[in-house]
Amino acid sequence: MKKTKYLALARVSSREQEREGFSLEVQETALTRYAEQHGGVISRLFRIAETATKPEERETFKELLSYAKKHAAELSGLLFFKVDRAARNLFDYVELERLEADYGLPVIYITQPTENSPSGRMMRRTLANMASFYTEQQSIDVKDGLERRVQSGLFVGKAPYGYANVRRDGRGLIEVAQERGRNVRRAFELYAYHGHTLDSLGRKLHEEGLVYTAALPKFPRSKLHSILRDRAYIGEVFHQGQWFRGAHEPIVDRSTFDRVQVLLGNKVYQSHELTYGGELVVCGHCGRPVTGERKIKSTKKGPKHYVYYRCARYNTPEHPRVRVQEADLDEQVLALFDRMRIKDDGLRDWFSKAIRAKNRSDQQSSKDRIADLNRQITGLREQEERLLNLRLLEEIDASTFARKSTEIRDRVAHLGLQVDACDRGRAENGELAEKVFELSQSLTEKWLNADVRAKRQLLEIVCLNFRLDDVTLVPQMRKPFDVLAEGLLLKNSRGDRI
Repeated sequence: MKKTKYLALARVSSREQEREGFSLEVQETALTRYAEQHGGVISRLFRIAETATKPEERETFKELLSYAKKHAAELSGLLFFKVDRAARNLFDYVELERLEADYGLPVIYITQPTENSPSGRMMRRTLANMASFYTEQQSIDVKDGLERRVQSGLFVGKAPYGYANVRRDGRGLIEVAQERGRNVRRAFELYAYHGHTLDSLGRKLHEEGLVYTAALPKFPRSKLHSILRDRAYIGEVFHQGQWFRGAHEPIVDRSTFDRVQVLLGNKVYQSHELTYGGELVVCGHCGRPVTGERKIKSTKKGPKHYVYYRCARYNTPEHPRVRVQEADLDEQVLALFDRMRIKDDGLRDWFSKAIRAKNRSDQQSSKDRIADLNRQITGLREQEERLLNLRLLEEIDASTFARKSTEIRDRVAHLGLQVDACDRGRAENGELAEKVFELSQSLTEKWLNADVRAKRQLLEIVCLNFRLDDVTLVPQMRKPFDVLAEGLLLKNSRGDRI
C-alpha cells in the first residue's frame, strides 16, 4: 500500500523553550510518531532553530507555504506540534487558513487537536491570538529590559574590542581586557599625537608587536577606523541610535578621543604618506590629484625602492602617460629653495618686517576667533544646564536628554579643540614662517634632513599649491615668498628697484 505523505514544521524560538521540553528533537519525534500512527510518513520536514534570524525564519516559512501549494495534491496534511509553533503572528496564521481553504490541505496541530468546524476554527484562532499576544508582549518586555539596562549604564550585547563580557552576581557586565585594552589605548595615542594615517597606524602597531586577533594578527584599516570612532572607549553605551553614559571603565581619556575625532573628521587619514601625495599636487593636463606609488626593483645589490608620482587618470585613454620619480621632484624643490636665497641686505630686512607684520595680524585674528569660540562654549554650557533642569522636572524623556546631552558635549569638545588650534596654529605657522626666512640660506640642508611631515609642512608654508606640467613641478608661491623666488623687477616704478 502507498503510504500517506505529510509535510511538517518544527520550530524553536528560544533556548528557554528548548529547556522546557519543546526542543527540535522532541517536536520531530512527536511529528514522526503521529505520521506513523496514521499510516504515513513525513515527506519533508522543515526546521527553524532558536539561532535563526527573523529573515531566515521568514524565508523558511515562505518556502514551506510554496512547497505545500505545489504538492498539495500529494499530501494528506500539514503537521505542527501546536498552534504557537506554526505561526509567530496572525498574518502567518491567516496564510495557513488560506492554504487549508484554497488548496484543501488540512493543517493539523498534533498536541492541540480540534474539529474542522466553526467551533474548532474559533478555538484555533483563539490559540493563535494568544500566541501572537505572547510574542508581542515578550518583544515589549525585552525592549523595556534593554532600555533599563542601558539607562543603568550597561551594555546590551557583545562588548566592543578592548573589553570582555563577564558575569558578576547574575549580571552581564564588561571589563577592560588587559591585552586588547592596551592595543586600543596605544592606537588612540599614536593617531592623536604621532601624526599617523590609518595605514601607517596599522603598520606601527604591527611593528610594536600588538596583535588584533590570533586569526588576524595585523589590524585591518576598517577595524582601526571603527575603533577610533567608537565612543564606548570614553565610557558611553550605544542603544537605539543614541549614546548614554556607561558604567564601565573608559579606556581613552576624553581629550585624546576628541582630538582623534577632529583629525578623522578632517580626513587626515586619507592623506598619502608620501611627500607629494595627499592631493598636494594636481595634474596640469586634467586637474586631477597626483598620486604616489612605491615600486621595488631587484638589483644585484638587493631590492631598491622607488617612489613614482602620476595623475590619478594615468590609465585613461589619451591622457599623457607620465610618471615622475620622487628624486626628480626633490631636485626641483631644492632648486626652488636655492632661488630663495637672499644676498641683498635691504631686501632681507624688508622681507623680515613683512613676515612679522603678517604674524601680528594673524595673532590678532586668532584672538578675535578665540573670544568668539569661548562665547559659543559659554552659551552651550548654559544650554546644558537648562537641559538638565528640564530632565529633573521630567519635561523631557531620557532618550531626548541623552541625545541632546551628547550633541552639546560633542559641540563643546569640538569648540575647545578649535580654541586650542587657534591659540597655537597661527602662532606656530607664523613662527615657522619666520624661521624659514631666517634660515633660508640653510633650507636645503633642513630639507635633506627632514621627514615626510616636516617636508610637507615646509612646502605648505612656502607654496599655495603645485601643478605637475609633464615632468615639471610648477608651484604657486605664497606671499611674500613669491618675492624671494621671483624677485621684484618693477621697471616702471618710482625708481625703487630691488
